[in-house]
Amino acid sequence: MLRVGLTGSIGVGKSFVTSVFAELGCCVLDADRTAREVVAAGSPGLSAVVEAFGTEILRPDGTLDRARLGAIVFADEAKRLLLNSVLHPFIIAAQDEQLRLWEAEDASGISVVDAALMIESGGYKRFDKLIVVHCRPEIQLERLMARNAISREEAARRIGAQMPQEEKMRYADFLIDSSHGFADTRRRTREVYEELRKLAGAGGGSDKLSAL
Repeated sequence: MLRVGLTGSIGVGKSFVTSVFAELGCCVLDADRTAREVVAAGSPGLSAVVEAFGTEILRPDGTLDRARLGAIVFADEAKRLLLNSVLHPFIIAAQDEQLRLWEAEDASGISVVDAALMIESGGYKRFDKLIVVHCRPEIQLERLMARNAISREEAARRIGAQMPQEEKMRYADFLIDSSHGFADTRRRTREVYEELRKLAGAGGGSDKLSAL
């Protein structure tokens, strides 16, 4: 199976691109969903987060208070990095298990894992190819403001907390520019898919699951 990483900064359209790959028949996995699953009530992941941040990040029913934790980590770079260091091993292990299951079902298929911090965490090294989704900075800012109903200043702060788009793009095997709307992004995503199909058909996958 060809293992493909998909990343990009906040607000650039990764979710739409991932949905197109799913429509085209790829096995897709959203790291945000995995991140929610690994901190479910009673999980080892949640215990690790509580050990790092204290019980104040829990609701009365023992589930994670995401809003409270988000307020803590977005306001403090060191705490944001701490949270990432705690969660990434759990997320990567869950992803790798899913990839193994998919490969057992269809060794010639394509799996796509969407993760915003794939480059920063080093997780991209586990994949055969890396796609970076990007868009013009002013569009990214407007999209994030609209999606999260936040101010321009808050949107700019969240964007500034991440690796710059230009730097992420240097890691890419394939680039998808989402600046020009859904139709154009879908067209470019299909182009990339066709290239990935050629690689998968040629045996372009490899066993990188332990290559971190």
